[in-house]
Amino acid sequence: MSSNLLAVNEIFGPTFQGEGPTMGTPCIFLRLAGCNLACSWCDTPFTWDWTRYDKKKEVHLIDIATVESRIHSLSNGSIRHLVISGGEPMLQAARLVPLVNQLSNQGWTSEIETAGTVAPNPLLNVDRYNVSPKLANSGNDEQDRYKPDVLDAFNKHPKRCFKFVVQNVSDFGEIDGLVRKHTLSPVYIMPEGIDAAAVQQTLSDVAEAAITRNYHLTTRLHTLTYGNRRAV
Repeated sequence: MSSNLLAVNEIFGPTFQGEGPTMGTPCIFLRLAGCNLACSWCDTPFTWDWTRYDKKKEVHLIDIATVESRIHSLSNGSIRHLVISGGEPMLQAARLVPLVNQLSNQGWTSEIETAGTVAPNPLLNVDRYNVSPKLANSGNDEQDRYKPDVLDAFNKHPKRCFKFVVQNVSDFGEIDGLVRKHTLSPVYIMPEGIDAAAVQQTLSDVAEAAITRNYHLTTRLHTLTYGNRRAV
């Protein structure tokens, strides 16, 4: 693929960040296509699962200038925050450099959602990394989902968080081990689920376990607001 093209699934907004430390922040979303993992509970399988979705319809090769133009058009001249998600956006980190850096020069801030298996690019002037290491509950092999050196690299970024998707309290043993081994901080706990009832129930089930460990809690605000709709 040309260094001037991004594999894009969708660009949408204005909307808000639904998870993590900037939850509720008005933003534009750039959702990239492609992933190196295959989480069983993934809420965006249309970005990578070509056994269920049509790759020709879901992947759009768009040049950087056009992506930037669409972002500006959606921002209505007021929003200045970009969330880059996927899929796994770090697979295209080198091609994101000119886009993110140019927007930064124009007064934009940005954050990237990543599973923490591809190391940060030092040339990418992103403001925040939301690193979501996948647990055994994701169904991925450990050798694919756990990259110790990569987690350590992200933990050095001045604005990062580690956001773990949990299904129940039994996931905390695995989380605690990773936090201790890599001195990860800050840590956010987020309930798995694609409908409001499931998110609320899991959040209620795990809240006390998170609080006793001094972990942050985050819900999935977009799911509570819109359900499992796309591009909102």
